[in-house]
Amino acid sequence: MIGVLHIAGIIFVLILIACVGAYSGRKVSDAADFTTGGGKAGTMVVAGTIMGTLVSGQATVGTAQLAFNFGMSAWWFTLGSGIGCLILAIAYAKRMRHSGKTTLVGVITRDYGEACDYAASVFSSIGIFISVIAQMISATALITTIIPMPLPAAALVSVLIMTVYVVFGGVWGAGIGGVMKLILLYVSSIAGGVFVLKVTGGAEGINDMLTGILAGSQLGEINGIYSASDIAPRFASLVARGPLKDLGSGLSLVLGVISTQSYASAIWAAKSDSAAVKGSLISALLIPPIGVACILIGLFMRGHCITSEEAAALIQAGQSVPEGMMVIASSAQVFPQFVLHYLHPLFGGIVLGTLFITIVGGGAGLSLGVSTIVVEDIIAEMTMRFHNPAKKLFLSRGIIVFVLVLSAVIALLLPSAMINDFGFLSMGLRGAVIFVPLTTALYLKGRISANWGLTSVIAGPASVIAGNILKAPFDPLFIGVAVNIIIMTLGLILSGKKVSNTEKML
Repeated sequence: MIGVLHIAGIIFVLILIACVGAYSGRKVSDAADFTTGGGKAGTMVVAGTIMGTLVSGQATVGTAQLAFNFGMSAWWFTLGSGIGCLILAIAYAKRMRHSGKTTLVGVITRDYGEACDYAASVFSSIGIFISVIAQMISATALITTIIPMPLPAAALVSVLIMTVYVVFGGVWGAGIGGVMKLILLYVSSIAGGVFVLKVTGGAEGINDMLTGILAGSQLGEINGIYSASDIAPRFASLVARGPLKDLGSGLSLVLGVISTQSYASAIWAAKSDSAAVKGSLISALLIPPIGVACILIGLFMRGHCITSEEAAALIQAGQSVPEGMMVIASSAQVFPQFVLHYLHPLFGGIVLGTLFITIVGGGAGLSLGVSTIVVEDIIAEMTMRFHNPAKKLFLSRGIIVFVLVLSAVIALLLPSAMINDFGFLSMGLRGAVIFVPLTTALYLKGRISANWGLTSVIAGPASVIAGNILKAPFDPLFIGVAVNIIIMTLGLILSGKKVSNTEKML
């Protein structure tokens, strides 16, 4: 159970991040500082902004949960994120900064006309908002796991912390807070991973542990494991859930990183092209190892606990819970339960606080992305009332608060089991709306007429939605991207436009 030292560690982290958020707010004097950091962010702030949003509940708690069931295939979230950051640095960062725009939708609209603006803005912001809901559900689940309290109270705490984290500092708050969170998260995850390796004796020890618990046992049979030969394909393979599913998950993250305003804001926030590229490269380098540490924790807990559902199945089969194994409510509790039972209480509290801030940072950064799109690409195009920098800053902060409160309300109405569905739908919408039109706008400027661009922006997400409704056997994102590619290829062939020498240089 949670003790005084755990609580002390959690409070320490929350106060530290709150102070960082308040400090970063001193750097904000207008809307430009808020949404793009005034173009003054250094390499580490760029990296912190990206990782502060991208390394969220799914990258930590979710990775440990998936590793508990499928081992190394859980790496695809952080591995795909790292690859996405690498491609962002190499192929997109400089072109985005030289586009003359500060949003991904703005880049698309520049090439394909104002008709694309509202459609792309609405679909893109909805896609990101869905992820905010997922982060809010994760936050409330973590809080109620650690400290029993009513869900509404947990949701309120989540909203307040997310607000402090980003609303005062915008990109500066997400960036500087992201750097601090990254340091805490690395210390936490590495400590957990080192503990697992030390206790188990490494990869061979983990394999022996899993074999002893699962091979030839009723618990193993419940999970589809019947002999020692089933252990490696299940827990040591990157495609344990099937190549299409796992490779598709990785590709979804790659496209999602490139297609999300929250990460693009970090690119525009950089003080130079070099800072933007280096910040993205640092993110690409640092994100995947976090996943490895969380996988080790998930595998360790597979050998030391079972879920209440598994326990019930054992009892129904006339078996008892294996001696020495604890029963947890669900696999979503794997990471926090590991911290509570196997780490020093004070350090464990710091880790739990870091996990919470990790989830909070993800939701806060994503809400900033929604705000940027709504303010810059929708409201600013509809009225001149908020062109004044002070008014625009006030509006941006107000929208963030609205997004967080609305996501909390929805989180209270929906079960936590919906988190993964939210994640897939969110990534699908973002990728289908942005990826292909953005790429053609940056690399084939002036070559495809506006009508084709508008058709792609609408047909892509519509295909993803249709794929979800029809329950396609693979990620509907691929349907949307395929539709985008077909449409834009036809547009390239039939538009008959030529690129000027000036445009080729951009």
